[in-house]
Amino acid sequence: MGATGHAHKLYRHGHSPVHRLPPHCKLAAVFCFVLVVVSTPREAMWAFGLYAALLAAVAAVARIPPGFLLKRLVIEVPFVAFALLMPFVVPGEQTEVLGVSVSVPGLWGAWNVLAKATLGVAASVLLASTTELRAVLLGLQRLRLPPLLVQIASFMIRYGDVITDEMRRMSIARRSRGFEARGVRQWRVLATSMGALFIRSYERGERVHLAMVSRGYAGTMPVIDEVTATRAQWAYAAALPVLALTVCLLGWTL
Repeated sequence: MGATGHAHKLYRHGHSPVHRLPPHCKLAAVFCFVLVVVSTPREAMWAFGLYAALLAAVAAVARIPPGFLLKRLVIEVPFVAFALLMPFVVPGEQTEVLGVSVSVPGLWGAWNVLAKATLGVAASVLLASTTELRAVLLGLQRLRLPPLLVQIASFMIRYGDVITDEMRRMSIARRSRGFEARGVRQWRVLATSMGALFIRSYERGERVHLAMVSRGYAGTMPVIDEVTATRAQWAYAAALPVLALTVCLLGWTL
């Protein structure tokens, strides 16, 4: 499950206890953690601080540098932009912040989105940083996700690089013929290229499917690596969501 997997940009190679956990344990733990975070009342601000501390502890155990994690949180920018607009567009009681009139419900909504989205994205980044893509697919398969969805995700991962390389070659071919996309007039050429790319991808998909059928494919992929987990590994993975659930219950009661 280690070096033979399909590496990706988010993955950081390591041999920490978090890296060694079976993928389905980590997937279940992150999913439950995110559910707990979403269920936490927004007024319990201290609870979100404890959630962040739990994730920081996981990152420390996994030996993931803070800078590595923070750089990959940039994907959250659309949520941040949406949250920053909420105090100005959500109707309700008004208050002043730094001399600017903003909505109180909008401020709470912005905090709710920012806090929960940031924690969810951070948990997902930690999962991706410690789990190879191939292992994630095996974990999803182990968690009884519909086989067809797992196969679609598998082919997207395996042939995404192939399609990207095809796009790169087509771009080089256009530039070698003096083409430069400077305005609307060049959109027709780009649209034609995208159409050609779609046709080539479709034809490649048909060839791959025929090759699979000729080798006995009948709708399900054979399981080559049987990933199992011990009770100790499940208990280790459950520590994060169980501690988070304790914080959540305190947030509702205090």
